[in-house]
Parts: sequence; C-alpha cells; structure tokens
Amino acid sequence: MADDKKYLKGLVYKSTGSWYLVRDEEGQFWNARIKGKLKIDEDISSTNPIAVGDKVSFEIEDKQENTAIISNVTDRHNYIVRVSPHNKNQKHIIAANLDSALMVVTIAEPRTSQGFIDRFLITTEAYHIPAIIVINKIDLLKPKHKEQLEHWTNMYSNAGYEVYPVIALDHSTLVALEERLKDKITLFSGHSGVGKSTLINQLLPGLDLKTNIVSGWSGKGQHTTTFAEMFDVPGGGAIIDTPGVKEFGLIDLEKEELSHYFPEMRALLSKCKFNNCLHVNEPGCAIKEAVVNKKIAEERYFSYLGILDGIEKKW
Repeated sequence: MADDKKYLKGLVYKSTGSWYLVRDEEGQFWNARIKGKLKIDEDISSTNPIAVGDKVSFEIEDKQENTAIISNVTDRHNYIVRVSPHNKNQKHIIAANLDSALMVVTIAEPRTSQGFIDRFLITTEAYHIPAIIVINKIDLLKPKHKEQLEHWTNMYSNAGYEVYPVIALDHSTLVALEERLKDKITLFSGHSGVGKSTLINQLLPGLDLKTNIVSGWSGKGQHTTTFAEMFDVPGGGAIIDTPGVKEFGLIDLEKEELSHYFPEMRALLSKCKFNNCLHVNEPGCAIKEAVVNKKIAEERYFSYLGILDGIEKKW
C-alpha cells in the first residue's frame, strides 16, 4: 500500500519540550509534536531531539486546529549545547543552524564575570559558530569601569572576536550591530539583568519581549525557560532568544583540546616544544612565552588555567 501522506518542510521557531512551533514554506505556523522514533537522539545524546532552528519534514494532523506531526529532522550544519538541566552527563541542544552566537554582557549593574564570557566563547569555538560580544549599559560606567570597557574591548578584539559597546535603550548605538546581524540567524544569550530583552526589543520593534518570560501556547507545566524562541528580523535574518541559559558547558571536553578553543593560543600551538603541552609547567611553551611578552592577555591565560582545572569536574 503506497504512502499517500503529504509531507511539508518547515523551520522550528519555538519549543516547549513536548510541542514545537513550526513555520512552513508558505509562512504558516503549525503546532507540532514528534513521532516516537525521534525521541531518542543517539548521535548527540541530547535530552531534546529537535531544537529551534532545525529544518524539519512534517505532516498535517488537523488543518483546522493547525496541528502537525514532525517525521524527520534535516542534518544540521551546526548546533550549540549546554549541559542538560536534568542530567549533567547529557547535552541539551539550545539551537541549530546558526550563523553566529551573540552574548550580551555588562561591566556593572550587574557585572558579568570573565569566566562566564570565556566559557561561552569556548562553546562557540567548539561548535564552529562565530561569536559576537555586546557590552551593554556603557552609559552607566564610572571611570574605573570605563578602563575595564577599554581593556575588554582590546583583549577580545585582539583574540579575534567582534566586540560592540552599546546602550540598548539608545538605538543610535546599535546601527553597526544591526548591519552585522542582517540576513543572519543569530543566537542571543546573557545573564539576567544585562539588558538582553531590551536589546532584542530595540532590534525588533513591536515585539515587546518581557524579560525572562516566554509566553506559553501549549507549554503549561513545561520548563519553558530552558528552551529558545526565534523571531524574524525586519529586512532579513532572525534572532534566537535563549531565556534561562545560565551556564554553558562542554561535557566531553578533553584537557588537551582546551587551548584549541582560545583563538589567540591556537595560532601558537605548533610552536610549543611538546605536542601535548597543556601550557602549565612544560618547558618550551610558546603560550606562556606569549603571555610574558603580552601577546596573550594574562586574564585570558588565567581564565584558561581555571577552566583547565575544572574540566574533570565537568563544569
């Protein structure tokens, strides 16, 4: 008996863990769930088989109710993960098929730790996603904080990252960032209080996104704040908001790999005397020499050492 079901193609815009909001090629949205066989992701060992940004095939379940069943997920060209909130030994896919990942940070009110920034950058490096750092609330900075702003801007720019100092409430400071995001799918992340939602509201007029709140359409009783949601950018591209992402982590990171995820270190690794150099106590280490010669920022090196020490703890 021939299979006469009509399969449509779509893009996942939102997830609550059990239901997915999918937009088809005509621009219509469907409330979709997945077939049982998709619930196990053996390749990635993740707690969620489908993520925002996934391209899927689905069949209509009820046209009047706009419900559908997802039958297949297209291969991802990349994805980004965090440690699962329910199982520290499993990954949780935050989003897939990204052009870039952006972190909103603040130097004061509140202060974002450099360790948190660097862990985010390591995650983006490991999953081959270009990273952008947006330093918000620069209008609130006192003189000592302005020195920190200049230092962070130089340190991360020299490491190879794009840095945008902005005032989220002042649209005139966002012009360069808007141009950078045009026609790209960009994941936004950041601690509570750094102004991420305010920034997204400025970039997406009329959205009126509430801080740390994800409106529920079929997610009652779900941990909606651990899932992402995608919004179209006027003129092209999309922003994926990630409420509730407080920690990034690589479960299967090996100590020998860590320095490969620091771009300024990666460029010098071949000059170390030993191939398996961890850049701690080994002789002939090009990384330590670069730190002494101020070619690598001391703060980035100390951050590397701290993360290296914590790898066995599965940070």
